Amino acid sequence: MTALLEYAIVGGLLYGIFFGLVAVGLNLIFGVMRIINLAHGEFVVLGGFGAYWLTSAFGLNPLWGVPLAALGAVVIGFPLYYAIVPRLQRSRDPEMLSFILFFGLAQVIEALVTLGFGPDQRTLPSDALGSGSPSVFGQAFPESWWWAAGISVVAIVGLWLYLTRTRLGFATRAIMANRDEALATGISVDRVSSIAFIIGLALAGAAGVFVPYLQGSVAPGIGNDLTTTSFAILIIGSLGNPIGTLLGGLVFGVGSMLMQTFYASWSNLVPYVLLVAIVLIRPQGLFGKSVRHA
Repeated sequence: MTALLEYAIVGGLLYGIFFGLVAVGLNLIFGVMRIINLAHGEFVVLGGFGAYWLTSAFGLNPLWGVPLAALGAVVIGFPLYYAIVPRLQRSRDPEMLSFILFFGLAQVIEALVTLGFGPDQRTLPSDALGSGSPSVFGQAFPESWWWAAGISVVAIVGLWLYLTRTRLGFATRAIMANRDEALATGISVDRVSSIAFIIGLALAGAAGVFVPYLQGSVAPGIGNDLTTTSFAILIIGSLGNPIGTLLGGLVFGVGSMLMQTFYASWSNLVPYVLLVAIVLIRPQGLFGKSVRHA
């Protein structure tokens, strides 16, 4: 029992750190633009298939998918932002319209991925990120899990430093606090928001590189589940704070791994149960207070 508990906790921490990266891009986009990106999971899936394409077509290491995700976010993000977001912001109900629009975009992305790669699940070489199994407290996990956790921490801390140590980051936080006041002070809201949008997509794509390792495979149809999980983690943590999202991911990861270890048949309910419980008990998120004092 003790060994199983240690396995669930250590594995849950690694799993949760990764899912903090999965969710943090959604947190940033919603916090800055107040739009509900229901295509978030599909952008994660694009990152997974991008890594698969690099590996299968060119024999490259899947880690090259991380800079590819950043490049793809720039190529896709700028035209997508200026085609969609300014019009949404001028509407009477941008949140509801974004819900509908990005739902349609999610279906388009899923269809395009299916046409390009087929409907089947795809995997990456198990030893591409190392064949060892580093252990903590006697519990061994694949090196790919450690790579995923390490890069996730670097990305999330990097986003936090961007928001708290740079001029663009200060402007981004000002828009999160009050868009109209930020506009009145001379901040170029569209420019700052478009950069935040691109960063959010890049983080989603980077997370997708590790989905085949943490989830076992990547498939065109898993985007919806990834979006739901991301929303749950966003609510568990807090809005607008990458560190809160990381902590929310840890809560989700440990809870999910405990359920998979001891009550496997109920494990799929974890994100939904946590989401409902947090909304009812603490709507501002478990770490909302720390965000307000940041």
